[in-house]
Amino acid sequence: MFAAPSSILITGASSGIGAALAEHYASAGITLFLGGRNRERLDAIADTCRGYGAEVLTWVGDITDSEGVREWIVASDKHCPLNLVIANAGVALGSRDVGGLHRAAVDSFAANVGGVFNTVHPALERMALRQPYPVKNAQVAIMSSVMGYAGMARSPAYSSSKAAAKHYGQALRGAFRSMGIGVCVICPGYVSTQLNSHNTSPMPFVMPAQKAARIIAAGLARNKARITFPWQMVILARIVINLPNILVDRLNKPWGAPRLEDR
Repeated sequence: MFAAPSSILITGASSGIGAALAEHYASAGITLFLGGRNRERLDAIADTCRGYGAEVLTWVGDITDSEGVREWIVASDKHCPLNLVIANAGVALGSRDVGGLHRAAVDSFAANVGGVFNTVHPALERMALRQPYPVKNAQVAIMSSVMGYAGMARSPAYSSSKAAAKHYGQALRGAFRSMGIGVCVICPGYVSTQLNSHNTSPMPFVMPAQKAARIIAAGLARNKARITFPWQMVILARIVINLPNILVDRLNKPWGAPRLEDR
């Protein structure tokens, strides 16, 4: 049912995984609705996708603009009923001092959680209007992270916001299952993107965005509940969440970055 979406909307499509997914799906007969904040980069990705034969329509705006995102999604669905909506846009924010924790947390949740709400809620509302039930070929995907498996000392705001997105996606999957609407949660490990281009901490098992896009698309085609990769990070994440707290306290350090208490 989910193997061949022909109308696809992707947020955060101007770079990184979003851009790689757009190029992966681009082909003749495909309509892509691509959103991003950087018009120049977004136009470049759109032109590339058009070169593969896809129809491409772009929206330039911020994912935290709830009304703007809603209007874009409703207009896109009216143009061509959406089969797949990928809430990909997000931020990776941190703080080098205690005084910056609040701003980093507020802005992280606004984009990584509020941005997910702003995207998937209007998409689900539009998809739920279709009848009869169960709905055919309608799916949303939420971008979380392997960092969302546990609260990480090196990235409190990012890991916690991604955990919220992960849990919300899992809850929505159960809520919409009988309606026929698929909900998947994507939990990548380290992917070589602009988001982490300035990261000075170790990034084990990092992979190219194009490979990540292929893994994600394969998981979405199977309507996989949670698409976590690479496999090494899956093992590590499952070990971490099952460790006793005394070991978690010893391991959970901001490795590769100064500790806040040292500042």
